[in-house]
Amino acid sequence: MQAWSTDDGDTVYISETEGDKGSKGPFLVVYESSDAERRYGWFCTNCESLDTAMDAMGRIKCNRCGNFRKPTEWDAAHE
Repeated sequence: MQAWSTDDGDTVYISETEGDKGSKGPFLVVYESSDAERRYGWFCTNCESLDTAMDAMGRIKCNRCGNFRKPTEWDAAHE
């Protein structure tokens, strides 16, 4: 895992083997510690940002560059 500093100065750990495909580049899983017990969030590889958001349907979006992952769950009522 790769250590990374947040804007607050905390150290988080980016998994180089766990992630998901995005529209502009992969999103990698980020953990609070190197033992990978607690998830911190997602890392956008397109712009190297931790500024990401996930909604209730599993859609991930980078707030800096617009990279996104399609929802993992789908509700046919929204069609």
